[in-house]
Amino acid sequence: MSFNIAIDGPAGAGKSTIAKKIAAELSFIYVDTGAMYRAMGLLFLRKGIDPKDSAAIEAAALEADVTIGYENGEQQVYLNGENVTASLRNEEVGNMASATSIYPGVRRQLTALQKEMAANQDVVMDGRDIGTAVLPDAQLKIYLTASSHVRAVRRYEELKAKGIEGDLAVIEADIIERDQRDMNREISPLRRAEDAVEVDSSNMTIEEVVETVQRLCKERRGV
Repeated sequence: MSFNIAIDGPAGAGKSTIAKKIAAELSFIYVDTGAMYRAMGLLFLRKGIDPKDSAAIEAAALEADVTIGYENGEQQVYLNGENVTASLRNEEVGNMASATSIYPGVRRQLTALQKEMAANQDVVMDGRDIGTAVLPDAQLKIYLTASSHVRAVRRYEELKAKGIEGDLAVIEADIIERDQRDMNREISPLRRAEDAVEVDSSNMTIEEVVETVQRLCKERRGV
């Protein structure tokens, strides 16, 4: 039987960073749900569908088979059997993914594909509704959070490292606004699953968070 770890939490809490490290440590598959939505967005772009055409978007979504694999240790994303990893960081693809992820049909299709992967493989999956909607039966659920100020500082430092100037107050205001939007959206809002373990990383290093999740995983697996 496969073992599933679901990591949810607000933007900037470090979910992807932690999920990738945990997956590598445990030799699990890391399922990048965001990349799967971008692959779907790429499909819609290729078909020339207007993102406001909900009927066309939902019809096309039914044709999409999006899977995750690894080549030379690097995660690859496949759309209907084609490796599309190199195309997913395109801004146009990201915008299409953002505009179309709101449609129930898109979410249903990708949720079904994500559930299928988790049923057959040991996975670590992160997002905003993994423990509540995608993998409600995951053996370990983590709600990873941090204060809005800490998350804003992290984002500010990331931008600074890239040579991009940012306004810390504006960044924090954006994060708070996004939290409210994610928590109050109609479809699969961000919330902590009742059986999730909350991990507040505000005063923790990445290594400490990884150690905490690994310890919880060992307890659940009886190792």
